[in-house]
Amino acid sequence: MKKRTLSALLAGLLSLSLSACQPAPQKENVHTDRDEPRITLTIRNPKVEISTQFEQMAIAYEKGHPNVKIDIHTVGGAVDDFSDLKAEIAAGTGPDIFTNSGYETAKEWQGYLEDLSDQPWVKQAYEEALTPMTFDGKIHGMPMNLEGYGFIYNKDLFQKAGIDAVPTTLTDLTAAAQKLQKAGITPFATGYYEEWKLGDHLMNVAFAQQKDPAAFIQSLNNGKETIQDNPAFHDLIDLLDVTLKYGNRDPLTTDYNMEVNLFASGRAAMIQQGNWIQPMIDQQSPHMNIGFLPIPLNDHTKSKLVVSVPNYWVINKQSSPAEKKAAKEFLNWMVSTKQGQMFMTDRFKFIPAFKHIKADHLGPLADETIHAYKEGDTLHANWFHFPSGIKEEFGAAMQLYIGKQLPRKQLLDEFQKSWEKASNS
Repeated sequence: MKKRTLSALLAGLLSLSLSACQPAPQKENVHTDRDEPRITLTIRNPKVEISTQFEQMAIAYEKGHPNVKIDIHTVGGAVDDFSDLKAEIAAGTGPDIFTNSGYETAKEWQGYLEDLSDQPWVKQAYEEALTPMTFDGKIHGMPMNLEGYGFIYNKDLFQKAGIDAVPTTLTDLTAAAQKLQKAGITPFATGYYEEWKLGDHLMNVAFAQQKDPAAFIQSLNNGKETIQDNPAFHDLIDLLDVTLKYGNRDPLTTDYNMEVNLFASGRAAMIQQGNWIQPMIDQQSPHMNIGFLPIPLNDHTKSKLVVSVPNYWVINKQSSPAEKKAAKEFLNWMVSTKQGQMFMTDRFKFIPAFKHIKADHLGPLADETIHAYKEGDTLHANWFHFPSGIKEEFGAAMQLYIGKQLPRKQLLDEFQKSWEKASNS
């Protein structure tokens, strides 16, 4: 999203304090018609961080809707859910509700996405948040939430190591890592088993730091720019090297859950993640003193948090009319009832993408994300505009580099080759 998009989103968030203008949430209706056929609603939840909470929400919904049974399949983390989902959809056995990241991915899946333009929640969503799922004049997805990411750090461990100021440059970050290591603390929890952390989130920082990311991506597509000749990607590898030098052992066998556990248990001081891990931290260390520091690429470019709508709830166009009706009712329940909103904010710790949902008590990471809006210190998430399949190839190449199977120059060459192949396909 562009800066004006984020500013518009902030304006919506800040207006939440005008509670008098807030529409009253819909009352929960209990369906008691015993003649109504029982519907099994299948939902693909990509958030392993809230798997338990999502199950609890489904149980709460079923109590008020006895004719609906919800079957949840939680994926994510180490699971490549995208390729698996493609196989299910192709076989006609896909879930009734799943997620899509919008823009190029939405266009690719357009034939399987139900038109949601007439749904009640559309009027309450921030208009800019709907843009990635709007094409041909129709809206095909409901925004899940807003998310910010960077390095999350343990303030108490920083204090223990004598680090008085939050690092803002790569030199500062390296010096902080050295102090932490000297104090007997592992500086970084590095879980590079999953490629998405490398190919999506880390790689995006180099794109986001371009003067005009959209123009740069277009120049890559038409061959006017190359990744090898762009300094930001060289800086990105320098940053990756710092996390490897001062990170935990065996990063390629450290998966998402192991990485978060290293951080939440206090065995590592920093982790490259976002506010979505707040529920996981709360479960293990509910009083942990944490904060965000933006990811610095070098010493001369100002680092900022990356903020976006990460995913959208979509409804499978292949589902039966009764299943699609039930799916739409469930999505509306999530954002229009007090109970559904409670799960989204109190249990999931989501930053709402809707004007009428309050954003209180979401935890320090969400608070700092919202504060970044106010200050204007945010970068774009650009992977939505990447050619299909490129994120996976970026991540796989970086894993080979981490495993010392690719030298730096060849890694940059692989980035460029992958882009050229994907953009020309």
